[in-house]
Amino acid sequence: MKTSIESKRILTKKRPEKKLLLALKKKAGRAHSGRITVRHQGGGVKRLYRIVDFGQEKMGIAGKVIALEYDPNRSAYLALIEYQDGAKTYVLAPDELKVGDEIICQEAATIKVGNRLKLKNISTGTQVYNIELEPGRGGKLARSAGAVAKVVTNEAGFTHLEMPSGEIRKVSQECFASIGQVSRPEHRFINIGKAGKVRRKGIRPTVRGTAMVPADHPHGGGEGRAPIGLKGPKTPWGKPALGVRTRKKKWTDKLILKRRKKKGRRK
Repeated sequence: MKTSIESKRILTKKRPEKKLLLALKKKAGRAHSGRITVRHQGGGVKRLYRIVDFGQEKMGIAGKVIALEYDPNRSAYLALIEYQDGAKTYVLAPDELKVGDEIICQEAATIKVGNRLKLKNISTGTQVYNIELEPGRGGKLARSAGAVAKVVTNEAGFTHLEMPSGEIRKVSQECFASIGQVSRPEHRFINIGKAGKVRRKGIRPTVRGTAMVPADHPHGGGEGRAPIGLKGPKTPWGKPALGVRTRKKKWTDKLILKRRKKKGRRK
């Protein structure tokens, strides 16, 4: 069985743009005190961070796609754009974007794959990605491989978007969004294949709670393969898990028109 799916798109054979690279120190899930605050992190191969333009730094200036590159820090591919003023930036590459294509970020640009414009100028039914939540703050929504949202309607200063989860949310019409679907939609079908590949990604092994002793986990203890002995599953710190809402009250709750569908509870 293959451990990965070959992409239909052929990535450009070149080294990353040196001026757009940044070295980030690994923290292995530890806080400033040295204590582990995020479990199952550590190790992994060394990698450099690519500085990506999630906003609209080059407003009104057309740019040409000169390369399509792999990014080890995210599931989607990146497009290296060279603008008419000579500047270069990385942007999230949409599906079907090719080397040599031209894109532009403008308040009312042509609705074409890769172009970025305000939601008020995008027609109903159009697929968008890298969507802003607040004007001028850069794209926050629909940024992972294959992610796409759909413009449902425009009314009263807001655009209604159907998110990848099925949630329908209101976003200000003054926010920017890019046209198309994020590249590498086949990423969700990739089979990791072996444990070593996961370790190279910086993910450490996860021990089941039922395999621990009661002092280390609420599910621990008992003789042999014992049930958890609780009404429902809990986290290592005793908080209810699976099927329990974890989202706290936020000001953006009033912008959600329809919640995403609940997944079936595990048995």
